[in-house]
Amino acid sequence: MEAYPIEVDFPDIAAHAAGNTGVPYVYTFDSGEAGPHVMINALTHGNEVCGAIVVDELLRAQLRPRRGRLTLSFANVQAYARFDPAMPDKARFVDQDFNRVWTAAKLDDPATRSSELDRARAMRPVIDTVDLLLDLHSMHERSAPLIVAGPLGKGVELARRLGAPGTVICDEGHPEGRRMRDYEGFGDEASAKNALLIECGQHWEKSAVGVARDCTARFLLLAGVVDRSDMPAGWLAPLPDEMRVVRVTDPVVARSMDFRFAGPYTGLEMFPEAGTVIGWSDGQAITTPYDDCVLVMPSLRQLRPGVTVVRLGRILERIDHSVRKQQK
Repeated sequence: MEAYPIEVDFPDIAAHAAGNTGVPYVYTFDSGEAGPHVMINALTHGNEVCGAIVVDELLRAQLRPRRGRLTLSFANVQAYARFDPAMPDKARFVDQDFNRVWTAAKLDDPATRSSELDRARAMRPVIDTVDLLLDLHSMHERSAPLIVAGPLGKGVELARRLGAPGTVICDEGHPEGRRMRDYEGFGDEASAKNALLIECGQHWEKSAVGVARDCTARFLLLAGVVDRSDMPAGWLAPLPDEMRVVRVTDPVVARSMDFRFAGPYTGLEMFPEAGTVIGWSDGQAITTPYDDCVLVMPSLRQLRPGVTVVRLGRILERIDHSVRKQQK
């Protein structure tokens, strides 16, 4: 597998260790005015640096909300501290994936311990008060950025209103466990709470930082907690010409270490014909289940039994942004 170059500097986040919430590396600022509680979260995975760069920049810029509350957080700081450029994929987590532990049953079970569970339990009281969550991620492979909107209509609608990046993934999550973006009210259609996860690009490419800045600025402006003049200059990028919504229909989960793809896929490849072989699992062919099937985040860098190695998606909708861009 290709070793991607590290194009960005990793910020020293030690200056933010104290926090101001009683939780290390978590800051909440209250405007004193009515409005939602908005959270921008980085480092759900320790090697996904673009979000850390953005949250570090916002803290150093002393961004404060004009309305509502704003939380800026670094999640898996122990994994981040382990980052080694010689083995960059090893810093994803310490004991288990932080983004697979977000069910009340797991968090409430004191008999189960891990670095990630301990950190999630510490952050949970803050997250329980959040109305709108933006979770900044990046990807193993060099793919175009995308929004992970979750399985519910309210997530897709929030992604439409955000406007960028140009691909929205509507999915059920992972068999291994629930993501933070699906936790409690975020994953309940009846709740006013909502969340988006942004996959900004490949972990260490410079362009992923630009995507993270753009999406963060758009999210804060959409939530109404800041004004455009409050955001750092140059963060907002032009809207994409089109947004497409892709519904994941089939997660492909590795049963063993014997899994390989039929090509050097990196993400969002589309196969016109159903029945196209895209890989093999334990010698059994994996084929596309319908025409115009889209591959969502294929990667073998974290291959182990039980891991989702790719998701298969169907295009549900294409949204023309030309009118919206003319209105800007």
